[in-house]
Amino acid sequence: MKYFALFCILVGFTRQCSAQPSVYHPDSLAASFLDDVELRTFRFFWDLTDPNTGLTHDRWPTVNFSSVAAIGFGLTSYPIGAERGYVPRDSASNRVLRTLKFLWSQPQSADATGSIGFKGFFYHFLDYKHGHRFSEHVELSSVDTALLIAGALFCQSYFDRLNQVESNIRAYADSLYRRVDWTWLQVRPPLLCMSWTPEHGFNKNDWTGYNEAMIMYVLALGSPTHPVSTEAWTAWQRNYIFAEYFGRKFISFGPLFGHQYSHCWIDFRGIRDAYMREKGLDYAENSRRATYSQRDYAIRNPEGWKDYSDSIWGFTACDGPTWVKLEYGGKERQFEAYNARGVSFDWVNDDGTIAPTAAGGSVMFAPEICVSALLSMKSRYGDSVYRKYGFVDAFNPSFITVDTPKGWFDKDYLGIDQGPILISIENFGSGFVWQTMKKNRYLVTGLQQAGFSGGWLDDLR
Repeated sequence: MKYFALFCILVGFTRQCSAQPSVYHPDSLAASFLDDVELRTFRFFWDLTDPNTGLTHDRWPTVNFSSVAAIGFGLTSYPIGAERGYVPRDSASNRVLRTLKFLWSQPQSADATGSIGFKGFFYHFLDYKHGHRFSEHVELSSVDTALLIAGALFCQSYFDRLNQVESNIRAYADSLYRRVDWTWLQVRPPLLCMSWTPEHGFNKNDWTGYNEAMIMYVLALGSPTHPVSTEAWTAWQRNYIFAEYFGRKFISFGPLFGHQYSHCWIDFRGIRDAYMREKGLDYAENSRRATYSQRDYAIRNPEGWKDYSDSIWGFTACDGPTWVKLEYGGKERQFEAYNARGVSFDWVNDDGTIAPTAAGGSVMFAPEICVSALLSMKSRYGDSVYRKYGFVDAFNPSFITVDTPKGWFDKDYLGIDQGPILISIENFGSGFVWQTMKKNRYLVTGLQQAGFSGGWLDDLR
C-alpha cells in the first residue's frame, strides 16, 4: 500500500510549525488507514457522478442537485484514481472528456432558465438531469466556477498523451478556461464580484480578505483572454487580519475550508507574495498554524462541548443537526443545520458540531495531528461516522434528544467536503496534484502576476 511504502522508506512531511519542526512518518496502521480513506472517498465521486454528463451530486444519499464546485473536485479525483490504480487510465480519461464536453456544450445565456451559465461562469447549483440552473434562487458563482476550472486545468495537465481522447481533454479544458470573462465581474474594480443573477444583477459584495477565493484570483490573473490587473491581488489582500490566536500568528479565517480549497491545487510551500515575504512565512505555513489553532481550541473547549479533545476536533462549513435551541451543560444553546462553523481570532461559531473534512482536508499541512484525529473519530464512533464512502459530513455528540440519545450523526456525504479529504491525503502522500499543477502554464502565470516568487516557481526558470 502506498502509505505503508512511504513509511518503510521513511518519506515524511516536513514543515516548520510556529513552535517546532515536525516530521511525520505514518506507522503501518495509519498508512493502511489513509489508503482506505482515500479509496473510499474516491469511490464517492466515481460511483455517484453521472458517467455521461459528469454532474456530481452536491450531497448523497440525500439527492437535490449537482454542485459546480463538487464537479471540480470530481474532475480532480479521476486522475488520482488512475494514478492509484483504482480505475484504468482510459476509463478516467473518458469520464473527464464526457464531463468537459457536457459543460462546454450546454447553453450559456442571460436568460433566467434553460442555461448552465453566462459569460463563461457557471451557476452554483445545476439540475442533475439537464445540467441547467437549478432554480431562480441559484446564483452565477465566481468562486465555484474557479473551483470547477481548477479541476479542468488539472486534467488538462495530467492527460498529456498524444491520443484523441486526451488531446480533446486538453482542448476542452482550454476552451472552458478561456471563455470565462473575469473582467465582466469587476463591477467595482479591481475586485471581483461574488455573484450575479438574471433577476437581480450583480451581488453587492466583492471577494476581499483571506478566504477560499485565492485560487479564483490566481486564475483570473493568469487568464489568456480576460485577465484582471495585478491590482486585484493587492486589493483582495487589503482586509487580511494577521493576528495571534492560541499562541500562533496567522491570517485569520474561521472555517478551515478557507485555508484548504486553494491549496488543493496550488503548492504554496516555499513561494511567497509580497505580503507573505513581509511576514516571513508562506500560505502553507499559515494554513498549518490555523489547523493547529483549531486543535488547541478543542483542547481548551471554552463552551464545554462533549468529546472535544486533542483528537476530536475540526470546524468548517458543514452539515449540522437542525436549527433549534436546546439546553446543554446548564444553559440554552443554539444548534444549527448546514452553516459555516469555525474558530479564529476575529470570528467563532461553535455549536458542538465536528466536521471530519476539517482535519482530513488539512492532512497536507499537519499530518501528525490530522491523521490521529481521523483515526480517533473512526475508533470512537465507528460506522456512525465512517462508512462506504469514507467519513460522513459531520457529527455532534452534544446534540442529545429523544431521537438522538447518543448524539447526532450525519447521514450525508457532501462533494465539496469529500474533495479536500481525497486531495489532501494524496498531496501528503505523493504531492501528485501539486506536482501536476506546476506544469500548468496558466496557474504559473497567475501566481507570477500575483507577485509570487521563490521555491519551485524560481526552479521553473
